[in-house]
Amino acid sequence: MSRRVVVTGMGAITPIGLSVDEFWESVKAQKTGFDFITRFDTTDYKCKIAAEVKGFEGKNYMDFKAAKRMELFSQYAVAATKEALEQAGIDMEKEDPYRVGVSIGSGIGSLQAMETAHSKLLDKGPSRINPLLVPLMICNMAAGNVSIQFGLKGKSINVVTACATGTNSIGEAFRTIQYGDADIMAAGGTESSISPIGVSGFSALTALSSSDDPKRCSIPFDKDRSGFVMGEGAAVVILEELEHAKARGANIYAEVVGYGCTSDAYHITSPAEDGSGAANAMLNAVKDAGIEPEEVVYINAHGTSTHHNDLFETRAIKLAFGDHAKDMKINSTKSMVGHLLGAAGAIEFITCVKELEEGYIHATVGLKEPGEECDLDYCKEPVTGDFKYALSNSLGFGGHNASILVKKYED
Repeated sequence: MSRRVVVTGMGAITPIGLSVDEFWESVKAQKTGFDFITRFDTTDYKCKIAAEVKGFEGKNYMDFKAAKRMELFSQYAVAATKEALEQAGIDMEKEDPYRVGVSIGSGIGSLQAMETAHSKLLDKGPSRINPLLVPLMICNMAAGNVSIQFGLKGKSINVVTACATGTNSIGEAFRTIQYGDADIMAAGGTESSISPIGVSGFSALTALSSSDDPKRCSIPFDKDRSGFVMGEGAAVVILEELEHAKARGANIYAEVVGYGCTSDAYHITSPAEDGSGAANAMLNAVKDAGIEPEEVVYINAHGTSTHHNDLFETRAIKLAFGDHAKDMKINSTKSMVGHLLGAAGAIEFITCVKELEEGYIHATVGLKEPGEECDLDYCKEPVTGDFKYALSNSLGFGGHNASILVKKYED
């Protein structure tokens, strides 16, 4: 029999708040994090808007020297993990460190480190490259730095599945504890790719919003949607085996009960047009939980605000849930924080936990008139009420589909 897994801590660094509480209050206030890019001169760029993290200082969360040896994506991960561990009340002196692991992914790592090194290589030659370039740049270093900073010596992995990274990272941590390979896992995602290469690359792909209005840029499921808005930040949760959590008197926020993954095997950027891949991921998560599809009444959608994603995800929900789909509540957290890429699924997981806790489903902010075929209930306004399950979807370039099912905790 597999072991039960619960959420005992959460941490977040986002464009609308530098803690879970600040983020959640902003969500309820329908605050958005979109504005004109300040990190570099966007004069020659098609896209000029992003959701930047504001007011973050790495030295506020870790030793100044340690922060200097990390790029932003790693700093964000360490900061979010610090909050999550503190909220969970984990005392590593009382834990077997080899039973406490890390599953924190980044889709990209540090583009900034690559950009800086490439310029130096061209201008001054290979002998002038920073000796720390590789450990600054590679995307597993978020997990590595978290492990080092907090003395977590169990399984340490970096799942990379593009925009499904955060959900897969939490899902794989869930499986790790279920199977008995760890008792506690710090799990989530982190990203900081608002840089010239990042923005120009996604722009060339025509994936980014063409809007120059911060109030009408990330508008999932809306007829005027034109692409996603790049966000950044990190979200980390502490997953724990139930009996271990109870034995130390931990506060339990929710239970993870289902995890499903599939691949579209269709196209490098577009989801399968009939939604079959994502539909099967959702159904796999529901089956894993041992419940009926009709018991799920709420979905936190991937909802990127691109034409293809929102249309094909809507088709996927209908394919998975049939007639029940029209009775479900669906929203997109990306309507407020943009697309955090490798961290998206993790911040949306935290959103689901908070929504279950408070009986509050947030609005898809900015949604005015749904687009063609987007004919489900996408929550133009917040919804309150008691609900038991939250299903969170993430879909990534390469055809990766991941869904995770969270349940209100019951002893």
